[in-house]
Amino acid sequence: MLPKRFDQARPFATLGVVLLVWLLVPTVLKMFTRVTFFELQAPFAAAQSYVQDLQEFWALRTRPKNEVIEAGRDLARLNASYEVRLQENEQLKGEILRLENLLKLPPMPAYRLEPARVARRDFSGWWQRMIIRKGANYGVTVGAPVVFSGGVVGRIVEVHAYTAVVDLVTSPTFRVAASAEGDNRPTSYQGGINDTFAAPRGTVEFVPLDISAARNQPKRLVTSGLGGVFPPGLTIGEITTLEPSTDGLFKTGEVKLDERLGSLTEVTVLVPLNPENL
Repeated sequence: MLPKRFDQARPFATLGVVLLVWLLVPTVLKMFTRVTFFELQAPFAAAQSYVQDLQEFWALRTRPKNEVIEAGRDLARLNASYEVRLQENEQLKGEILRLENLLKLPPMPAYRLEPARVARRDFSGWWQRMIIRKGANYGVTVGAPVVFSGGVVGRIVEVHAYTAVVDLVTSPTFRVAASAEGDNRPTSYQGGINDTFAAPRGTVEFVPLDISAARNQPKRLVTSGLGGVFPPGLTIGEITTLEPSTDGLFKTGEVKLDERLGSLTEVTVLVPLNPENL
């Protein structure tokens, strides 16, 4: 009877010994093992991403010529509008530089735009992450902001040789200083617990009492620029509900995020030119 009970408990005893040994292993060795394992996995994720790109390429080759011509016309229109916006952007940069010199303000952080393809997504209830196909080989740094056409995507939390891990704006571990559009008072945004197939959302805290928002009249939430990580004015999402907090001094609410965050194929990393100034 006793040997039988011992055989039943043997897997649990083995698991306990393994956990005890892992707890006694030095932290440096744990980090080295984790990074090494990630670097071994990275080529497989990148290779799968390249195969998907190749499949999309050949799928597009089978499209009728009329669709290709229409797509070319749409692209030409977009290029023309972007040319106008580039000229406006250069004028605004000159005006900002003039005001900085006039008011003797410190220059705003400068960034280098580094586009990157998404290799893999890792969504769960505890974190929302993606892996991109650029890392230390392109000068990507930890903490660099990641954006797309709809606004904020997230922040770089790990950099490896050829890949980098992005903590998404939907993740509970993501926080950033924000403000309501048209108001310069700072608030705090944090990601939330997002289900796999649910609409992405987050929460906003420390909202002034005179700001209101509803589902039929949402309020745009943007980065405030405080902290020096994200430039000011980047779209985070839309505040759909606001309620007084427990202390009655501020409001808290729900933020609706862009639904394209779960299907992005390409993002842009804002690599700071002077990281020591951030």
